[in-house]
Amino acid sequence: MFFKEKLIRIYSFSSEQLGINPLKTWASIRGFPAFLRDYFIFKNKYKGKVILNPYLGDRFNEGGDAKNEYFWQDLLVSKEIFKIQPTVHVDVGSRIDGFVAHVASYRTIEVFDIRQITKDIPGVIFKQADLMSADSVSNIIGNGIGYCDSLSCLHAIEHFGLGRYGDTVNPLGYKLGIANLSKLLKVSGRLYLSTPIGQERVEFNANWVFDPKTIIDVARSVGLILDQLIVLDQKGGREKFINPSIQEIKELSKFYYRLGIFYFTKIQ
Repeated sequence: MFFKEKLIRIYSFSSEQLGINPLKTWASIRGFPAFLRDYFIFKNKYKGKVILNPYLGDRFNEGGDAKNEYFWQDLLVSKEIFKIQPTVHVDVGSRIDGFVAHVASYRTIEVFDIRQITKDIPGVIFKQADLMSADSVSNIIGNGIGYCDSLSCLHAIEHFGLGRYGDTVNPLGYKLGIANLSKLLKVSGRLYLSTPIGQERVEFNANWVFDPKTIIDVARSVGLILDQLIVLDQKGGREKFINPSIQEIKELSKFYYRLGIFYFTKIQ
């Protein structure tokens, strides 16, 4: 299993960072004979000008990727927000082309991110903010505590403090981030926080993978209590834990990689 995870990591780096994707290359090679066949059939029936723009491997793909953990987290949390209908929902650092777009399709969403968003997106109010900085948060909410009754931070907290997105390098970045998320949230408000969980480690400068107990303990220290934990594997499988036990949390920490979606309520 460890060797398989290493291969996945190498493949991810080569395809996303170096632009080398062996699986796509192989799919293109497999699809080339069918492309030639279809081209000559089409040309035999159509006498107009044809410009070649081949997509050789698409015939082997599913109609959409419903196994991806981003797909499931974006869908599940967006549905939850629709069900709860909060007064003000704020997102910190989640995907604009995924989760934020889902929510913006049915309500206004405020988005805080350390990076700029230059596009004017219907339903999205953008504010540039560094959630590791208490001063940056104070510029938005003033000296008080509690700006919104619903807050999301999906697949983002694991990057805080690693410099990947131009943020300040700080090993305590995720702790500062969770503390400032709590400041944004009103008492009785809900925080949806997702992050990689499993055997705790830093994969610099990509992300942290946290022991789930680390996240739960840091959140508790700033007044956030766990209600529910949804765990996704990389094949789309998922488990739901309502008030997970100490033993369940300990078992989850043994995995090499899972995605945990934590539902917290602010109690103070």
